[in-house]
Amino acid sequence: MLTTGNDGWGYAASTGLAFTHDEIVDAHFHACAAYYQDALDSVGIRPGWHVLDAGCGSGSFLPRIAELVGAGGLISALDLAEENAELAADRMRDHPARPRLDIRQGSVLELPYPDGTFDAVWCANTTQYLDDGELTRALAELRRVTRPGGLVAVKDVDGSLSTVRPADPFLITDFFRESAEFPGYARQLLRARDLYRWLRAAGLTSVRQRTILMEFHAPLTPAALRFYGNACARFAQQATSAGIPGDWSRFLDPDDPAGPLRDPDGYISEGNVIAIGTA
Repeated sequence: MLTTGNDGWGYAASTGLAFTHDEIVDAHFHACAAYYQDALDSVGIRPGWHVLDAGCGSGSFLPRIAELVGAGGLISALDLAEENAELAADRMRDHPARPRLDIRQGSVLELPYPDGTFDAVWCANTTQYLDDGELTRALAELRRVTRPGGLVAVKDVDGSLSTVRPADPFLITDFFRESAEFPGYARQLLRARDLYRWLRAAGLTSVRQRTILMEFHAPLTPAALRFYGNACARFAQQATSAGIPGDWSRFLDPDDPAGPLRDPDGYISEGNVIAIGTA
């Protein structure tokens, strides 16, 4: 069963998982698009390949995957939330690359594809919702559906690199230290730096990994303000409710013109990790 512990984080899709609603997922992608494209482009996807986007959300990565595989390629995608799968299909309906598409609802814990179907599998911002046992199961599935010599790429958030200025430099660090004391979503947001070990344990070879520091300086773009303002407000609400120490008051209103992210010296960073292995 997908892990619990998402209550209070907000922006859930029909699955109940935090930060999976297209309202917040699309805002995140637009804010981080250049970093995300760099991560995807580093996988090594080639024209004509059959690629799976496992946990595709509303399909933000699909247009770039379509460009990489070209008209001769094939894209499969699935998401646990049925409405996200529908949004992804809508997004790609008139894409100029015109790749062949198969988009459906489904779970990364039980992929509905035969062994060795794909040349590459892309799984972004999805493993954070799996507990350790589920992560092992999901990686086994990703490896199973990838052909020998094909690629499995997993990208996810590394919460340990999140910080904001002007504010206590340990504010978000202390939030994670407190909220990740027990198994659950917060702890899983700190697991990405160990993905290389998980991929190796799943039987993948030639595993490579890199960490991406995504930084945003004032004046933040509207997309960055929208996502990080709302995300910080959710953190602040949860921290305040849980009694986690720190001055979270300045983050509670994402539209506050005096908020840290709108300060002339405003800054926020987020870490992402991409690990790539060969089946």
